[in-house]
Amino acid sequence: MITSKQRAFLRSQAQHLDTIFQIGKTGFTQESIEGINNALKAREIIKLRVLENCAYSAKDAGKLLAEELDAECVQVIGSKIVLFKQKQKDSKFDLKNLTTL
Repeated sequence: MITSKQRAFLRSQAQHLDTIFQIGKTGFTQESIEGINNALKAREIIKLRVLENCAYSAKDAGKLLAEELDAECVQVIGSKIVLFKQKQKDSKFDLKNLTTL
């Protein structure tokens, strides 16, 4: 669980990110979940978009993905979702020492 200060920092980091995944009418497939998980492993923070024809709302999709991938749903605005999963080693985000950033 991340604090509100950590969440605010991550939101600021995600502001400039491009959307790299879209969730459409097929919803979540095993391949899409694996792709999202691989992207989280590589980037730690990613932005997704839920299309209008998806059966899930963006809020529901963010919650489901966060639970499935053991990640944090940082933000949901409109149809955009920001997910974060910190690496165990060599993370570029030092959330414990935010006062020094």
